[in-house]
Amino acid sequence: MLEVKGLSAAYGGPDVLSNVSLHVGKGETVAVLGANTAGKTTLLRSISGLVAKARGTVTFEGAALLGRAASTIPRLGIGHVPEGRHVYPRMTTFDNLMMGAYDHRGAKDLDARMQKIFALFPRLAERRDQLAGSMSGGEQQMVSIGRALMGNPKLLLLDEPSHGLAPIVVDELHAAMSEINRQGVAILLVEQNAMLALSVAHRGYVLEAGHVVIDGTSEQLGADPAVRRAYLGV
Repeated sequence: MLEVKGLSAAYGGPDVLSNVSLHVGKGETVAVLGANTAGKTTLLRSISGLVAKARGTVTFEGAALLGRAASTIPRLGIGHVPEGRHVYPRMTTFDNLMMGAYDHRGAKDLDARMQKIFALFPRLAERRDQLAGSMSGGEQQMVSIGRALMGNPKLLLLDEPSHGLAPIVVDELHAAMSEINRQGVAILLVEQNAMLALSVAHRGYVLEAGHVVIDGTSEQLGADPAVRRAYLGV
């Protein structure tokens, strides 16, 4: 579904990513682990067309992504949940979610999509008329994920969804990610919480200083001594 080959990316200075290659198959959840500054967010931003100085090859279902306007990429079936959530604080939950369907205005199944999100995150149904800026961090993360899902993506890019959240909310997100994938949406998950990432992913990659240094199944990564020391604390 998604294939990244030899991707290098920069913001004007030295490369943040260097010769990164990875792939996501249909229906897979793939994790990308790494410390801060490893290049994880830059990877997702490059796929979404948000990094101008990206080189290499990135294709989604055969369509080349590099060089496309970022606004056109969601139409191909890619939803991006950014780090830090970035909800519209002065808009209601409902209106935030509808912004995710901006390119689908007039679609006949918008209400059905909304009801699926409310089933996934019942608290959003309870708070549909609440301003997003007045919600907790966990609730805002649910809004951000729901907004991306309103675009009916085939592939969901998730950037640090558990960051700064209470353990009980992280557990809710774990269940939601598993259900989203069960419904047929592929996921590329960037996470510092390696335990969470490996518990929901089929495969994973480890980024260090902009390079892929290890890859394998979740079981292989979880058993790798270097991964266990660096990311699992054991």
